[in-house]
Amino acid sequence: MVAIAAVLVLALTGFAWRSVDNLIANIDRIGGLGLGGGRDGAVDILLVGVDSRTDAHGNPLTSAERAMLHAGDEVGTNTDTIVLVRVPNDGRSATAISIPRDSYVDVPGQGKAKINSAYGSTKEAERAKLLAKGSSEADAERESTKSGRQALIKSVASLTGITVDHYAEVSLLGFVLLTDAVGGVEVCLNNAVDEWMSGADFPAGQQRLEGQQALSFVRQRHGLPRGDIDRIVRQQVFMAQLVGQLLNAKILANPGKLGEISEAVGRTVVLDEDWDVLAFLQQLKDLSGGKVEFETIPVADLNSMTSAGESVVRVEPKAVQDYVAGLVGEEKKGGGDAPKLDPSTVTVSVFNAGGKAGLAAKVSSALTGKGFREGLVGNYSGGSVSSSRVLAADAGDPKAAAVAEALGGLTVVADPSLSADTVSVVLASDYSGPGSAAAGMFDFDGTSSATATPVPPAPPIDAGQNGPKCVN
Repeated sequence: MVAIAAVLVLALTGFAWRSVDNLIANIDRIGGLGLGGGRDGAVDILLVGVDSRTDAHGNPLTSAERAMLHAGDEVGTNTDTIVLVRVPNDGRSATAISIPRDSYVDVPGQGKAKINSAYGSTKEAERAKLLAKGSSEADAERESTKSGRQALIKSVASLTGITVDHYAEVSLLGFVLLTDAVGGVEVCLNNAVDEWMSGADFPAGQQRLEGQQALSFVRQRHGLPRGDIDRIVRQQVFMAQLVGQLLNAKILANPGKLGEISEAVGRTVVLDEDWDVLAFLQQLKDLSGGKVEFETIPVADLNSMTSAGESVVRVEPKAVQDYVAGLVGEEKKGGGDAPKLDPSTVTVSVFNAGGKAGLAAKVSSALTGKGFREGLVGNYSGGSVSSSRVLAADAGDPKAAAVAEALGGLTVVADPSLSADTVSVVLASDYSGPGSAAAGMFDFDGTSSATATPVPPAPPIDAGQNGPKCVN
């Protein structure tokens, strides 16, 4: 995101296109990733932050650089930052959708696994196979890295329902160098933090962070109320502030700063070879900070556990796909033009009319996990009902239809006594959808949790706000 924003500003500030071209020429290019090609009316970019001990060209980092990054000496590649960016072809807006690193998803060749393992595990398995067949170290490294990237791209596409058109990868070192090149970024903390694993040691309030400090800021998850979710929010506000600063600054007109950025990009950024970046930048000429928004996919359970005892984040692909489709305004697979309803705009009250204690609370929790907002929860006082249903003032209300679909296809019944913005669910003894014991019998995700901790999507963060948003 930093690298793309840097290149974007060069274009927006009227800097010579030759300078932009020179900057892009320094970036390492890769092919054969099986990307989509942007033929659906928008460009979908997978941005990956890689925890790597090498630079973009495979050269090992120095011991001083590893120490600065708190990277250690382990061999492996972790993708701890995964962001899908959707840019409509008119270039007037952009939505960046974060995916938690521990999301438990389908990974090609592995089955269910954490999404941040897709790249590294696939790479190491393929590398071992190639070496066993007699491939050279260099060939094995190159081909296995491509396999790792392909596995991550397919995993993201399967989870979100969006075909990835372009791929951008930035290493931890690149994050530090690029942040330093722009003179640091303003952030704001609700409370002081001191956490040794990430190196985060900051007072409360607004402050400017340089590269190494900024890396600690966006890497911390231990000691935060919501762990990795709070880390994602930090990453989002940091990127939003950085993009906002770049889109309104003249910093890249400074030849010295331009040289620093060019060197950092050339050493730490990787893009797919089919991406015509100059043409893409021309699409973005009308983009402003206020039109760059950062979102997070809905989480069904933040504290889930696999049958093997591994802690994971449980996500429901259908809920994620509906949410992403609602954000981007069209269903990419279907090719239609009808906008999808955003569940975060719908408040749902759930009432229990049957004899199953606690059912209303469980169903309400399932709905918040799908992105809906929680309304009233309790027992139904409107008399006996023979079947479960969704109530709305108008039986054709799209909000009610979305709730009915999320609960397995319930019937929508008109209730003239309700206001136009009210949606209610009445659960009878026949209910067997999400949140019920019957639904739990058919949960094949291989995860469980004594008490599910759903995390509904938060309001979007945009890059046009005045000053940094204060966060945990």
